[in-house]
Amino acid sequence: MIRGLYETFVYVTDIQRSRRFYEDLLGLSVGWLSEERRIVLYWVGAPCTSMLGIVERPLEKVSLQHFSFEIALDDMKDAFSFLERRGITGHNMIDKGPSPQVHGWMPAVSLYFEDPDGHLLEFISMLPDKPRPDVGLLLWEEWNRINATSHS
Repeated sequence: MIRGLYETFVYVTDIQRSRRFYEDLLGLSVGWLSEERRIVLYWVGAPCTSMLGIVERPLEKVSLQHFSFEIALDDMKDAFSFLERRGITGHNMIDKGPSPQVHGWMPAVSLYFEDPDGHLLEFISMLPDKPRPDVGLLLWEEWNRINATSHS
């Protein structure tokens, strides 16, 4: 019955600061906003396919959350520089460096970054390879080296 995740909401402490981040830096388009209620809904990807909502709340109501944006595998090669050009620090969870990481069990490659409130965001792309839960989490370069060896 469930086909996907349609929307998610996060609380932010400053709606205008978050709007600059999500609209100006990440390029999300506004689907709906309410200045009075301090809510903005963004289309993620094509309109009517997925939404992200941000809602302004006092600091004590904001707990850190995590969500991912799906991007094309070809775009992952430039994800770090995309973020860097916008003043956003991208990193992996292995050594906090700029190289994307691979979740072997999926397999998917990802790069993390934070929004102005410290929510952990992620760019993620599925890989065409077979899942390798035995390798755990590793840098993309290492994944490619292992898979080049296993394909030989």
